[in-house]
Amino acid sequence: MKRFFLCCVAGCLAAFSLNMDVAQANDNLTLQLKWVTQAQFAGYYVALAKGYYSQEHLNVTIKPGGPDVNPDQVLAGGGADVVIDWMPSALAAREKGLDIVNIAQVYQQSGMELTCRKDSGIKTPADFKGKTLGVWFSGNEYPFLSWMAKLGYSTEGDHPDVTVLKQGFNVDPLLQKQASCISTMTYNEYWQLIEAGMKPSQLIVFKYQAEGVATLEDGLYVKASALADPAMVVKLARFLKASKEGWDYADAHQAETVKILLGYDSAGVLTEQHQATMIREVAKLIPGAGGWGYLEPAAYNQTVSELLSTKATPVISKAPVGAYSYVVWDKAFKN
Repeated sequence: MKRFFLCCVAGCLAAFSLNMDVAQANDNLTLQLKWVTQAQFAGYYVALAKGYYSQEHLNVTIKPGGPDVNPDQVLAGGGADVVIDWMPSALAAREKGLDIVNIAQVYQQSGMELTCRKDSGIKTPADFKGKTLGVWFSGNEYPFLSWMAKLGYSTEGDHPDVTVLKQGFNVDPLLQKQASCISTMTYNEYWQLIEAGMKPSQLIVFKYQAEGVATLEDGLYVKASALADPAMVVKLARFLKASKEGWDYADAHQAETVKILLGYDSAGVLTEQHQATMIREVAKLIPGAGGWGYLEPAAYNQTVSELLSTKATPVISKAPVGAYSYVVWDKAFKN
């Protein structure tokens, strides 16, 4: 009888342990980045490396992007649960039929800018006329086209006011004087120019934020169907909480963050110097009055207004409805 009792106890303990393991099993979640592994996405890599996702019982897979990766298409095809995208391209995809919804706006300020050679004679945006300007495409051109429309400059036709150079993801057109200006980010390409030997005194920079034509950049997006699933909402809320912890840690421990990023650089292309500069500049874009990840309605309306301003070829034809939701953010940070 004693032996039978011990066996029962052992069996019960084993069953209890098994049930605990099941209860604590991590949920899988895949995040698709907009671009390659770099400090632009530091908070997510830090959350993964420091175990913040695991603490929220999440098994997160981070998929780097690249020139041939469209996050919205990945989301549409079921290749990710959450994607990082710029709002202009997300809203354009939404108008084309993808029911994509913003659940958190991580970057509160725009990092986009147009960097010009001073020796091109450009001093103000009025001097863009007649010049060649480098522009990224694949959805990144929308803020530029909206700005040009606001200035009254044509970008198409036989005799456009400005010649648009389809810019690769490098700074060669400015270094080689193929363009008077190129698209840069405050945290990346501008510093590539400096690292290539150009001096700040040789450049003039027009920041979209300062010019009043900024649109929202790195936000977190999901399919609308995900928000109809209460269990998925809870999972996404846990993802937001852990991601915030990752971003907070990345800001407070930038040197360690760079080392973490280098550890995830499977291609071996990142440099410590450039990533240190990048995380310093990225950290400036994230703070917002409403708290981490809160989408400010005024900033959203500004983005929509800019996208509607391109009258000839509008990025979107009408103001979107249901393009963002606070249901996950509220679950993460209000409950």
